[in-house]
Amino acid sequence: MSRRPIRILGLDPGLQHTGWGLIEHDGFRLRFLAEGVISTTPAEDLPDRLLALHRGLAAVIDLHVPEEAAVENTYVARNPDSALKLGQARGVVVLAPALAGLAVAQYGAMEVKRAVVGNGHAAKDQVQAMVKHLLPGVTFKRADAADALAVAICHAHHRQSRAALARGYQPA
Repeated sequence: MSRRPIRILGLDPGLQHTGWGLIEHDGFRLRFLAEGVISTTPAEDLPDRLLALHRGLAAVIDLHVPEEAAVENTYVARNPDSALKLGQARGVVVLAPALAGLAVAQYGAMEVKRAVVGNGHAAKDQVQAMVKHLLPGVTFKRADAADALAVAICHAHHRQSRAALARGYQPA
């Protein structure tokens, strides 16, 4: 029985660098499709930076036509001003795929690490190594893109588990 592959867009929000990663999942295999980063500079006004994030994400969605999106929850910054700006950037990152009609799942950092590495306290280099292992041939330009691919992998695992639960437990 073959399943139709689904395209999943993983997103790692940030005001300066928002990572994105696109994978395909057929229920059994993961396949790397694309990755990148949308960057802004601190010299730009905040509204311009948020607009650049939105336009960049809209372009990625239009080009690659994902069917679902997954966004990593952000850490709370120590500086209140930075936390507010990051929250606004995250709002744009969640809104862009929603405006495109995509279902948007959200996962905490520990949940992503647990799904990809098996340990919620894994180091960044461990996550990147597992992403490379699960998606042979993948290279990423920035850690933000690797994090976004990890979010997409996490979503692929979670959506498969949810589908199995929805079918109900059927003992052999």
